[in-house]
Amino acid sequence: LLDVCIKGRNVFKGYLKDPEKTAEALDEDGWLHTGDIGKWLPSGVLKIIDRKKNIFKLAQGEYIAPEKIENVYVRSAPVAQVFVHGDSLQSCLVGIVVPDPEVLPSFAKNLGLQDSIDNLCKKTEIKKAILSDMIKLGKEAGLKTFEQVKDVYLHPEQFTIENGLLTPTLKAKRAELKALFQPQIDKLYANIQ
Repeated sequence: LLDVCIKGRNVFKGYLKDPEKTAEALDEDGWLHTGDIGKWLPSGVLKIIDRKKNIFKLAQGEYIAPEKIENVYVRSAPVAQVFVHGDSLQSCLVGIVVPDPEVLPSFAKNLGLQDSIDNLCKKTEIKKAILSDMIKLGKEAGLKTFEQVKDVYLHPEQFTIENGLLTPTLKAKRAELKALFQPQIDKLYANIQ
C-alpha cells in the first residue's frame, strides 16, 4: 500500500493565504498528497483502497482499510449498509449492519421467521445468517482472517445525510457512527472476549 501523490502543472499551487494547510498538502518537492491509500495492480492501474485517515491498526499490528471491507460486505443481499469498526486496543473487527428492508422479510422467511424489521434485527438466527453470508463473501473476495468481522449488531434504520451519518457525497461519517454505536460496539467486544 502506498500514499497516493500527484505532481504536474495542473496541480494547484496551494491554499490562498494559508501556508500551514498548503504545507500539509504539498511537500517541498511539489507533490500533492491526496490523502488516499492505493496499490498498483499487475496491469499497471492504480487502485484506490481507502482514505488515509480511515486506516487504523489492530492490537497485533495489522493495518485495516475499513472501506475496502465494507465494499465486500455490502454485496450480501440482506445487507443495505455496513460500518466496520476496530481499533488498536482490539484484536478483531466488529460491524454495524443495516439490513435491506426489501430483502430482509424474504431472507427471514427462508429461516422460518416472520416479524417487523425492528424485531427481525433483534433475532439471533437472523444475525448469525447475515454474518455467515458476509464471512462467505469476504473469503471469496480474498479478505484475510483479521479483516473479517467477528460479530455484528443489526440496526433497523438507514444511515442518511439527514440523520448526520452520511456526508453529502454519501460517505460514512465514521466518527459519528462510532460515537452513536459505542454502546453496541462495547457489547460486541465484551461478548467476543
